[in-house]
Amino acid sequence: MKDASYIGRFAPTPSGYLHFGSLVAALASYLDARSIGGKWLLRMEDLDPPREVQGAQDAILHTLEAYGFEWDGELARQSARHAEYAALIERLFSQGMAYACICSRKQLEGSGGIYPGTCRDAGHCADGAAIRLRVPSLEYRFIDRVQGEFRQHLGREVGDFVIQRRDGLFAYQLAVVLDDAWQGVTDVVRGADLLDSTPRQLYLQDLLGLPQPRYLHVPLIIQPDGHKLGKSYRSPPLPPDQASPLLTRALRALGQQPPAELAHITPREALAWGIAHWEAERIPRCRTLAEAQLR
Repeated sequence: MKDASYIGRFAPTPSGYLHFGSLVAALASYLDARSIGGKWLLRMEDLDPPREVQGAQDAILHTLEAYGFEWDGELARQSARHAEYAALIERLFSQGMAYACICSRKQLEGSGGIYPGTCRDAGHCADGAAIRLRVPSLEYRFIDRVQGEFRQHLGREVGDFVIQRRDGLFAYQLAVVLDDAWQGVTDVVRGADLLDSTPRQLYLQDLLGLPQPRYLHVPLIIQPDGHKLGKSYRSPPLPPDQASPLLTRALRALGQQPPAELAHITPREALAWGIAHWEAERIPRCRTLAEAQLR
């Protein structure tokens, strides 16, 4: 089946280098798009300069190129979209859909991560405050292409969430929704750690009258100590000279059945095999996979 209207994307955060977990997510989104003749976009989610590792953006691009990935169009950067985020927040605030919150982290201890609504009707000034979006007392549900049905009650399980931090930095939930709509993304393929974020994004899409993409959340790769592979735990960066063997491992993590010889050909040839044989239905229906099982 070919679908030239399909638009997917990979959106790394430059708070570190790409690791094997990043590769699994990038590969899944790439193959899902290319296997049906769709577009694959690249977006740098550089919303948090204090956490950005110097040189990480260039390293991410060079690693993707070394592993044979080719993206459509120019690289997009969220740091170039601040004016759009700010304009929307100002509109939501002026319409009463968002409000200023001056709660400290200490004040929110014991809330279980669910905002208790302390500042909801306080009428604080926006200057120097975080901005929270009012959420309805509604349950959101969607069908993930791998994980199946997912439900979350925004009022009971999340509460009003931050769309701009007190330090002025814009929140991921707002930026990702605006940018996916701006780029015309039809299919979001990403790690299962973002499954819980999806209902907030669905609500924003409804609130703003934006189209809802299809979602596919791939399992996270878990280290022996139980932590996911990630920049926070200093997971080893992807070595350029191991592209084909690691692409082969990533294909296995995604439930595909690559032949052993794939590890000994060029990265682009390995990706071509993946495109020709991609079956999203084979992806394991679970949230995590142990890294040791993939060796």
